[in-house]
Parts: sequence; structure tokens; C-alpha cells
Amino acid sequence: MPAETTATATTTREGVDAHSGVLIEARDLRKSYGAGGSEITVLSGVNASIEVGELVAVVGPSGAGKSTLLHLLAALDMPTSGAVYFEKKAIDSFEGSELADYRNRSIGFVWQRHHLLADFTAAENVAMPLLMRGAGYTEALETSARWLREVGLEARTKHRAGELSGGEQQRVAIARALVQEPALLLADEPTGDLDERNAIAVFELMQRLHRTHRLTSILATHNTVLAGRADRVLQLEHGLLLPVGDRTKPGSMH
Repeated sequence: MPAETTATATTTREGVDAHSGVLIEARDLRKSYGAGGSEITVLSGVNASIEVGELVAVVGPSGAGKSTLLHLLAALDMPTSGAVYFEKKAIDSFEGSELADYRNRSIGFVWQRHHLLADFTAAENVAMPLLMRGAGYTEALETSARWLREVGLEARTKHRAGELSGGEQQRVAIARALVQEPALLLADEPTGDLDERNAIAVFELMQRLHRTHRLTSILATHNTVLAGRADRVLQLEHGLLLPVGDRTKPGSMH
């Protein structure tokens, strides 16, 4: 979030105080997929409560359902049963523009594979969400440039995505996820494709942005060492979310 707009992060949002309270909650969240006449259960009743300002890490092996959980929280997929509440409102009640605004404005999503457009510059990739919602090209690029400075890539704004290193590409993806100043940042294995040095650097960048811009963040990761630096660590195991460590409020997520 650019410095001149930081104050907007501290204003009161409808349904939740900007400094406290539950931002997003999962209630008995279940997800199953049909496969060849049989059913595969991925989530078996996840209950989760994330407070404003928390940085929560979700750990677990590949196939445990971490991506599925994040997709449900972002309304990129719908649960088999149970519900997700954002600012005390069930997201399955959102329709039309309200659902689109939730996905595109309230949520910032960082993928393991950055999904940048290789033939576009770093600045254009970051500006894309703004352009898609109708912002002017010049305005969008100015905002994009500010975010690229935030992630340490002010010298790479005009480089095409294909000309950037893996670590630089993920920094561009982080800037793109935050360019619309979302309330919630979701990151699915954001360091999974990076070497150790770049993984640490990207994680520390996300920690800094989380803190300085008062984000609420949920990071799914295999890396238990980096996860241990979050406020809370949850283990996704056998379709349930189990506490590993809680340095905030006990019982606020289980």
C-alpha cells in the first residue's frame, strides 16, 4: 500500500473494527470431490477464526488440502458443506458484484507459480488488476510503480516478466496481490519454487508488508522453519486444522 494511502488501512470496515475482531472465519468447512464413482474427502470439518492483523501459517504435506482451504476462503471454490464468513457475512450469500468485489478487492492472492504475463513488463503485470477494474493506464502504472518500490524492484519496472529471476517474479506477484489494498492476503506456497536464500528473502518481505500495512495474512507452506516465524502455526492433517503453536489468543483457531 503506498505511503500516502496507508491511513486507509486503519479505518473501520463494516462489520469489524480495523484494529481488532475476527476478519474471516470457517465453520465446519468440508470439501469432497467425486472420482470414478468414489468420493475423496479433503477437508473434514475445518473450524478457523482469523483476527484482524494476524499472520497465520498453515503447514502440511502436499495433498493435505492447504490449497483447497485457501481457495475456499477466497471464494475461488465452494465448500461441500459448512461456510466461510468474512466480516461476519457468509460469503455464499454474496452475489454478482458483491462476490466479484470480495474476490478482487478484499482478497489478495499469491500463488506458488506467479502466473505473470511474460510479454508484459513488471509494471504492467502489477497494474493489471487496476486496469481490469477500469483505472486509467497512467494512474494504474503510477500506483504499480509505487508498489514495485515497496518490494525493492524500482529498477525493474520496465523489464518484461520473462526477463526477471524467480525471486523477482515472486516479488512482482506479491505487489500485484496487494495493489488494490486488500483486507486479507492469502499466499499458497509463496516460497515453494525458490531456493533457500530467495525463500527467506520473500518470506521476510511478506512479513514486513504484513506489519507495515496492517494486513491480515494466511500463508500455506511446507517450510516449517519459516512458518514458525508467524504469529500462529496450524497443521492441516486428516482434513482437520490442528494448532501447532499459538502466540496470540488460545482457542481463536482450531
